Amino acid sequence: MADNYQIQMRNAQKFFLTYDQEKLIQKFGLHADEAYLYLTMFHTRYRIHRKTGSFQRHQTTWQDANTFGEVMTALDILCDSKDNRFLTGRWVSTQHFGKHIHTGLLEPEYDALADTFDKAPGAFGKACRALGGHPITGGDEAWAVEVMDGLEIGIHFWHADEEFPAQLRFYWDENAPMYLKYETMHYTLGYLRSLLKNGI
Repeated sequence: MADNYQIQMRNAQKFFLTYDQEKLIQKFGLHADEAYLYLTMFHTRYRIHRKTGSFQRHQTTWQDANTFGEVMTALDILCDSKDNRFLTGRWVSTQHFGKHIHTGLLEPEYDALADTFDKAPGAFGKACRALGGHPITGGDEAWAVEVMDGLEIGIHFWHADEEFPAQLRFYWDENAPMYLKYETMHYTLGYLRSLLKNGI
């Protein structure tokens, strides 16, 4: 039996199929052919099958990419972002958005990924560069990586010291809700963390 995440993902894919795909192509300047829409997310090429909503990512060859974080992030931006969306260039924490804080969006006091970066000099920058990131100010080291459509996530990293463990903090443009829903930020950050871990 499919779990709730799989059901939610499949429902999002079905919802995508109800959209006027030509309007999505124009809205985002997507390349398309008869079978697929093509986009770039986290510095990786994707294609979405126009009749099924199935996802593939390109890593030497096209591979299955029907994971919850990938599908929900891309389809939320494609299908639900505002036509008048724009970025301000001002970073805010996830807690800035809304009154109802999703506990999964709050960074833990101990972060195993941050600890791994702390013990591997240069690994944080290497992982961010692999995602097409560029340095920004903040923390002991900070990078911004693009999700898609110009929307970036700022990642701040602090090394451990005598009082605190190593920390990672994630920041969004204050207009991020014009691009994706508040709840989707949790899924997007989860997928980003997996990409950073794989880049070590």
